[in-house]
Amino acid sequence: MRKTAIIIILLLLVPTILAEDQIIINSDDWRDVYSGMLYGSLSSIPTSFLVSDKHSSLILGTIPGDTSIRAISSRTSPFMVGYESLLTNRGYEAVEDIYENANLALAEELELTNFIVVDDSYGYNAISVAPYAVISNSYVLFVDRTNIRDVDSYLTDQNVENLLIYGHVDRVVRDTLEKYNPETINKEGDRFANNIEIVKKYQQVKTAKQAILTNGEFIEKEIMSGVEPVIFIGANNVPDQVREYVQSSDIDIGILIGNELVGTATYIRRNVGLSVFVKFAQGARAPEGAISQVEALDMFYLPVYTTNIALDSMRYNSATKQLEVNIKNTEDLAVYFKGTYTLKAADGTEQTVGDIDAIFLDGNELKTVVYDIEPMVEGTIIADAYIIYGESKGSMEKVLDITMEILTVNVLDNCNIDLNSLEYDKRQRNFLIGIENLGTVDCYVDTEILDLVVDGIPSSYGADEIIQIDAGKTKKQKIKVRLTDEDIEENEIVTVRAYFGEREESLVRIKQKDFEMKLAGLDYVFYSLLLIIVILLFLIIWKRRKKKKDEDD
Repeated sequence: MRKTAIIIILLLLVPTILAEDQIIINSDDWRDVYSGMLYGSLSSIPTSFLVSDKHSSLILGTIPGDTSIRAISSRTSPFMVGYESLLTNRGYEAVEDIYENANLALAEELELTNFIVVDDSYGYNAISVAPYAVISNSYVLFVDRTNIRDVDSYLTDQNVENLLIYGHVDRVVRDTLEKYNPETINKEGDRFANNIEIVKKYQQVKTAKQAILTNGEFIEKEIMSGVEPVIFIGANNVPDQVREYVQSSDIDIGILIGNELVGTATYIRRNVGLSVFVKFAQGARAPEGAISQVEALDMFYLPVYTTNIALDSMRYNSATKQLEVNIKNTEDLAVYFKGTYTLKAADGTEQTVGDIDAIFLDGNELKTVVYDIEPMVEGTIIADAYIIYGESKGSMEKVLDITMEILTVNVLDNCNIDLNSLEYDKRQRNFLIGIENLGTVDCYVDTEILDLVVDGIPSSYGADEIIQIDAGKTKKQKIKVRLTDEDIEENEIVTVRAYFGEREESLVRIKQKDFEMKLAGLDYVFYSLLLIIVILLFLIIWKRRKKKKDEDD
């Protein structure tokens, strides 16, 4: 049986820096830091990075005075302006190279034939591919629609043997790079699934028994070294696909970088059978006193996709024998969630309900999820709510674990609607969904479009606001989605789901329907106004010319 243990390691020994070339990255831009660290690893040159202006002096405590230092500095966002002067004043032989865009500039200094393309909007993708890039002698290029021409021009001059597109990139990027016959890794935008695929590629080149455990939100030396692959774990939860891969792999040891994810790492140790070591400190570079001191690891944090939800309320509706759970998205970015709810009645009986599939929750949206339950006796009802959530269906890495007393209400909802039509307005870039109130009471309705393929990735979209529809009336609700002609062709069928009810804060009823993609007809009002404007402009110009001609005569 595999022995499991979690060991806390203090790295008290200051690493020995060879008296050779040393690179220090002087930039507050993570893309420069990443590019410089990768350049150093591919060039076998010791490389460090600054994390603050004070760090510019502190970092020199580990570098011998006879080292030749190359500073890679940002033109627009350096931590230290004129860093070369500081280095030479300390006695180092130093040179400072200042870049507007270090990523492409450093690529041009290397003679490589293998490349990995990622979009810098997703920093975790760059972290995921870093170890594989080092062992496969590949350079990581940050590419989007704004710089694809420059990157394509650079690649045209290279003898490209292998090109990997990792994660989601703009369609124009994919189309432009198609001539290089790229390999693509993108499992519907799921960063955990993509990460597993790149770890598998790493293992094909170099079998590793040990892996770094991280959430992909920061740069650290060991991550960029290529010594072992990086496996993503969640902030509070380990996605099932990660757990299953680790259990089936040859990896025996996990190195957790930093102590923020100790709870998740403990779960891995207990439930996956992986020995976990925690690397969270290093020896002090400016020690004081007789006692050996430590300081935090040098970690450069990346922009992150912030997700957060709240359990707004829970109610037992005795009239319908249902549990009504209100979940609030407190951020502007959409999430998916799955909940499990254990109810404890006053007589001691318990029952558990929950979600089979992940539920979409748009940015800043409040959604009511309803569960059929057995009748409960009067009195206090306590609920244990355990909700996992994340940016995609396969990336539910966070946990909301709450115990609360739930309210009892007695409300019947007689709202009834039908979804009549769907069309896409290319000019306005939104869907128009026709909704008819079939009942005798006013209804509140909130609609969403499920798993629409946009730029190759299935995504869901919700309406900006809840609409009220009077009894017997029909309204159209808008859902904003920017679609290209290619996207329209890929979505022959569009699935619409409506949440509705008599209470705006509790849309307890659901209806779902599939529609064929249909484009909205010409907006005759718009084009009529446009024609009138053109005629008026013509008349104004004509009158001015006529007046000028009369004056000249």
